Amino acid sequence: MNHTGKKRISSCFLRIRPIYEHLAADLEVRVWHLKKRRTQGQLVSDEQSKNLEQDLREVVKHPVSQFDHTSVSYVELFDSLKTRIQEARVKAALSVNRELVILYWDIGRLIIQRQEEEGWGASVIERLSRDLQATLPDARGFSISNIWRMRAFCLAYPPSRENLAQPVREGSVVTLPQAVADIPWGHNIALIEKVKDREKRLWYARQTAQHGWSRAVLVHQIESNLYERQGKALTNFDHALLAPQSDLARELVKDPYNLGFLGLTDGISERKLEQSLLEHLREFLLELGKGFAFMGSQYHLEVGDQDYYLDLLFYNTLLRAFVVIDLKVEAFKPEFAGKMNFYLNAIDELLRHSDDQPPIGLILCKERDRVTVEFSLRSMDQPMGVSEYRLLPKDVRDALPTQEEWEAELESLEE
Repeated sequence: MNHTGKKRISSCFLRIRPIYEHLAADLEVRVWHLKKRRTQGQLVSDEQSKNLEQDLREVVKHPVSQFDHTSVSYVELFDSLKTRIQEARVKAALSVNRELVILYWDIGRLIIQRQEEEGWGASVIERLSRDLQATLPDARGFSISNIWRMRAFCLAYPPSRENLAQPVREGSVVTLPQAVADIPWGHNIALIEKVKDREKRLWYARQTAQHGWSRAVLVHQIESNLYERQGKALTNFDHALLAPQSDLARELVKDPYNLGFLGLTDGISERKLEQSLLEHLREFLLELGKGFAFMGSQYHLEVGDQDYYLDLLFYNTLLRAFVVIDLKVEAFKPEFAGKMNFYLNAIDELLRHSDDQPPIGLILCKERDRVTVEFSLRSMDQPMGVSEYRLLPKDVRDALPTQEEWEAELESLEE
């Protein structure tokens, strides 16, 4: 138990202990009166006296016997309170963030409206920033650049109810899509600066709200063209999985997978590719997407009298299914699908729990031909997909400094 937990238990003990000390004192007084009555010749049974003395010893021996911080009841109470407090904090933070985003949008709207009505130019932004900061010195976020962003924010989501399914505040002029209002201001700045297409911007906003991306992760996903890649893998999910599992699985696979973070170029072995992915597992999990948990590499399966090894095995908590990834440093071949079908049948028999969904296979290839893949997957009964991966282009890799060059540069800076 950590220091905070011990402190809480100690505080609870201090509140309860006086109750038991009072009970012990009361029993001591009762025992004294019984003994006095005995000396005065009053009728007091030995059994009465003995029972009271025994009660006193039990209270003194176990002053907090009714409270056990390791009991199931207390743990349930503590977990319940902790969950409710955390949920309340999250709701409060989301509410504050939503109101702030709406405020910034409305400030942008009012500025645009007055500029159109009064013919004001850019100087009004500078004056507003100066006056607001002078009048509200404790308020943050009213720099000249940020007020310009508020104006751009309103232009990105103009005050029109057309094509906006769920306004944030009913009965008002605020018509921000829900996902936009639910993500932090910094995320919205990144979206309006990096994504010009409105539908694409809304897609990234929904993904951010759903998956809880940080701003750095959001920028990475934008720069890696996730919108264009998501759900683009060639699969047989339509006939190998039932809806809605097939739809969810399709949305979780992409094509191509961006493995540029490995710093590798073409011409590597499958073993080198696998080893590099394990060394950059955090980045690889980010590229795979939400809900992937790593189970192992070269995962051993014994089928019949033979041993088989899966390149990479994951479990996806959203799909509630095992996901097998087979790495290929060459173009897709039909026999790859047959091998994956065998692996998935084995996992279905050996690893899959009764509550799990059918396992899914993903074949990552250097390249693939659409027609060849479609013909190969058509007769497979197990759900699988085929995607390409992208490494660093050779000219880019050659332009990067080597580790020795980095170390030499750092040494020169230290001197």
